[in-house]
Amino acid sequence: MDFQGIHDRLRAVRAPGLVSADQPRRPDPAVKKDKGRAGDAFVVVEPARLVDFLRVCRDDERLAFELLIDLSATDPDKDGAELLSLAQRQRLAIKCLLPKSEPRLPSSTAVYRAAQWHERECAEMFGITFEGHPDPRHILLPDDWIGFPLRKDYEFPKEYHGISCE
Repeated sequence: MDFQGIHDRLRAVRAPGLVSADQPRRPDPAVKKDKGRAGDAFVVVEPARLVDFLRVCRDDERLAFELLIDLSATDPDKDGAELLSLAQRQRLAIKCLLPKSEPRLPSSTAVYRAAQWHERECAEMFGITFEGHPDPRHILLPDDWIGFPLRKDYEFPKEYHGISCE
């Protein structure tokens, strides 16, 4: 199934939280400022409905996305996941738009156990709170680290516990 088929199926089963879909496109020569869009096709999902959406993607037999292969974030305001169906030989990229001031998402660990590590990394690096996460301990940074290193507004410390970071 290609991306359009996946999107049609998601609409047909009324996947909770599905907002829109976007596919790569060439620039429109009639509009000078239109540069087109490169990259992968993706769907946009309401953050509060992400877990229900993922459950449909996993449990619908025609979609059958049994693996979460990536969950990441970008600054300033996007969190994304990528699903893989080995049986159907298809991928699906998902994005949620989050406010930078208070980025929160429900944890998707109840649907995909692999999300545990990915969510912990996003929490540390971008400051996203994953509500209901079973183990929110740090995995990359010390517990007393201040700030979120992959955000654009992050200021690297000059020292950490008396050790120069310059």
